[in-house]
Amino acid sequence: MSAHASAMKYPVRRFKSLKVALKELKPFIRNGKHLQSGRPFKRFGGMLSREVLANWLLCAVFDAEVGTERFTFTSDPVGGDGIIHDTTTGQTWPTEHVMVPNARADEPADVEALILKAIEGKQKKGGAAYASGKTLVVFSDAGGGARWFPNKVAKRLPATDFAAIWVVGLHLVEDGQYVYSVSELDASTGSVPTWLVRITKDFDSWKVECFQ
Repeated sequence: MSAHASAMKYPVRRFKSLKVALKELKPFIRNGKHLQSGRPFKRFGGMLSREVLANWLLCAVFDAEVGTERFTFTSDPVGGDGIIHDTTTGQTWPTEHVMVPNARADEPADVEALILKAIEGKQKKGGAAYASGKTLVVFSDAGGGARWFPNKVAKRLPATDFAAIWVVGLHLVEDGQYVYSVSELDASTGSVPTWLVRITKDFDSWKVECFQ
C-alpha cells in the first residue's frame, strides 16, 4: 500500500475485528440507498456507511496480501474519512473519500470519465494541503455494474497530491453473495492491481481473490 504513514496519536473509535464490522455493515450493504445517502454515524466520527464499507474492503485486501489479520480502520479525530491502521507496525494511513453516484437509468454512464472527474474535483476542493499524504478512496456506484478499465483510468489520472488512489465498487451480487472490486490506481507495474472481495451470503466470512 503506497501511502503516507504515521503513528496513531489520538483517541479513536474502531471495531473489535473486521468480522464484527462486517456484521454491522450487513443491513447497509443490503440497503444500497443507505450507502448512497444514509446519515453519518455519529458514534463513529461522522463517517458514512459507504466510507466504513470502503475502508473495510481495503483492510480485507491488505490482510489477504500479508496473509494475516493485522489491518483495521478507525474514525479520524481531525475530521477525515477514517484511518487505516496496521496493528503490527502501528502505522496509519488517513483517508479521504468521494462517491461517484449512480447515473439515471436513461443515461448510459461513462464510468471511467466519472471516476476521473471525482478525483479531480476532490483535489481541487482543498488543494495540496488538503490532499498531501492522504489516501483517496473513490466509491463508485455508477453504471449499475457497467464495465470499466482500471488501467485506462490510471493512465489518465489528473495530477494530484494524494499519496495513493483506490476505487471500490459493487461488482455483482451472485447467489446472495456480494462481490466488490478493489483497485489501486497505480500503473507503475504495467497493470493496475485489482482484487475481488466476495462476502458470503450469511455475512460471516469473505474471500479475497487477486483479479489482476
